[in-house]
Amino acid sequence: MMTKTTKQIPISFLDLVPVPEGSDAKNALKQAVTVAQTAEQVGFNRYWLAEHHNMRGIASTATSVLLAHIGAHTSTIRIGSGGIMLPNHAPLVVAEQFGTLATLYGERIDLGVGRAPGTDGATFRALRRTMNDAENFPQDVQELMHYFDPLDNQTVTAMPANGLNVPVWILGSSLFGASLAAALGLPYVFASHFAPQMLSQAVTLYRENFKPSRYLQQPYVMVASNLLLADTDEEAAYQFTSAQQSFVNLRRGKPSQMPKPIENIDAFWTSAEKYMVESSLAISFVGTPDSVKPKLDHFLETIRPDELIVTCNIYDQQARLNSLSVVKALDLFSLNS
Repeated sequence: MMTKTTKQIPISFLDLVPVPEGSDAKNALKQAVTVAQTAEQVGFNRYWLAEHHNMRGIASTATSVLLAHIGAHTSTIRIGSGGIMLPNHAPLVVAEQFGTLATLYGERIDLGVGRAPGTDGATFRALRRTMNDAENFPQDVQELMHYFDPLDNQTVTAMPANGLNVPVWILGSSLFGASLAAALGLPYVFASHFAPQMLSQAVTLYRENFKPSRYLQQPYVMVASNLLLADTDEEAAYQFTSAQQSFVNLRRGKPSQMPKPIENIDAFWTSAEKYMVESSLAISFVGTPDSVKPKLDHFLETIRPDELIVTCNIYDQQARLNSLSVVKALDLFSLNS
């Protein structure tokens, strides 16, 4: 039997809006609405979308547009970006978009930003950006936050963002984002669901160097993991092969729609690919609630995040919904009632 964990933390959901193999973006967007509504019903704290481009298996490219759609079909769960890749956009445009979202949906809106392009070089150029734009990330973040300040002799007004409370989060998978979030006094999210190598160092650096600000008085860390719960460990491992295949296809330079699960993943990848995937997806909790809980409990006790954001980027929609629905069985999280 599972034992009760004394400290409970909020749990949120990160959706890449996978396009299942043989399906299309329209179906993926319809599925995203159901996922968001299920997360809201279960009591998840946030539902975030990630910006990616030029990937046939991901339908969250127009992140702010899709957030407006999700907002119209939910009522209480916080919604936001995890994140907007700021080098792809002018800060003014991002402020206008998220100011509009906040005008529509009040203080439910979060704005997570990252400095990676979230795509390949050719697409980066198609976005009319250059790789040097990422070097301006600290200045762009501060400009973005400025647009949400109350009107005070501003030369450029980010209508309707001025004066709205839209929390800005810094996303990262290295020490750079941790340092910037600490210096600006902003909440920090580490992308440990696909790049876990520097998790401990980044969280420690952020907490030790955090400077209180008008946005945040104490450091606030959210970490990401893969979480797939099922009735049996075998069923969970089987469903997780979709994400594993997708990761290999991406590294092979052949990004695809989300593959169907397979019985024997070892027949699919090479030993080098297996090592790469298992290293990248090391922060993954796959199995029944009983088998997952001790591992997840140990992880949370070690890192001590203020919040956990999970993703379940797989082919089978019903398996994803089932995984979300049984999170309560872990008895680890403070869920909204």
